[in-house]
Amino acid sequence: MKILITGGTGFIGVALTRSLIANGHAVSVLSRNPKSVTKLYGSEVHALGNLNDIKPEESYQAIINLAGAPIFDARWSSARKQIIRDSRINLTEQLIACIARMTIKPAVLISGSAIGYYGEQGNTILAEHSPKGEDFSAQLCYDWEHAAKQAQQFGVRVCLIRTGLVIAGDGGLLQRLLLPFRLGLGGRLGNGQQWMSWIHRDDWIAIALAMIDNSLMQGIYNATAPHPVNNNEFTQTLAQCLNRPTLLPLPAGFLKQILGEMSALVLGSQRVIPERLVTEKFNFRYPTLSEALNEALGKK
Repeated sequence: MKILITGGTGFIGVALTRSLIANGHAVSVLSRNPKSVTKLYGSEVHALGNLNDIKPEESYQAIINLAGAPIFDARWSSARKQIIRDSRINLTEQLIACIARMTIKPAVLISGSAIGYYGEQGNTILAEHSPKGEDFSAQLCYDWEHAAKQAQQFGVRVCLIRTGLVIAGDGGLLQRLLLPFRLGLGGRLGNGQQWMSWIHRDDWIAIALAMIDNSLMQGIYNATAPHPVNNNEFTQTLAQCLNRPTLLPLPAGFLKQILGEMSALVLGSQRVIPERLVTEKFNFRYPTLSEALNEALGKK
């Protein structure tokens, strides 16, 4: 199968691309820096620098849209928030325009989103039908999903994947936490009661592969493990996996001061369940946090 990926050089995208290659698919990766694609994958992947390079007669059976500027890399100034929006929504709109030009349309578009869609909702259990929040992240996800849905007018099956905190050993949230925790300096964030809905990266990839293969899958899916935890439990579980104490809780006021509006990403509470995946009997390889962390830390 020919598959086009945007965001194929990111934390999820690299692992997904390598999995697709291992499964015998022909993969093209769109990147502002095609040389970085070649450096990562060599000749196994076709590097694209611009969607306009795709000729109308070219076809892909699946498109996976993961592109977007990093959320955590800089404080959310007005300019930074615009970059975050443009890198997702504008790119998705360009992708829809590209699909419109294609003589043969893809069978499926899998487009990224996030559980930030739900905003701050405390202890409320959130499934795919739950209402959106009111903050920047919620509006970003809503607009991103709306842009991707436009592919439906061309007969393309659209899957929207609302991703939680992704756990793997070579990047993401866990990599940011490991040094302080290994030094015995880790601790809860704020009061520790905010819910953290997470997923192991291998399970995320399995969800995406299922979406490619299963023509009945469409619409919104929460890509989270079935057992969310609050921040205090997350902190304690990580400390136990590392055999380290938790000594230094970070007060909410301090986090708001240093992170500004971005503090909502670590203090906000989203108790998300993957209702549709559970109903459709998706088999999570890492359903519990301890299983996910132990694998990511090489303690299988």
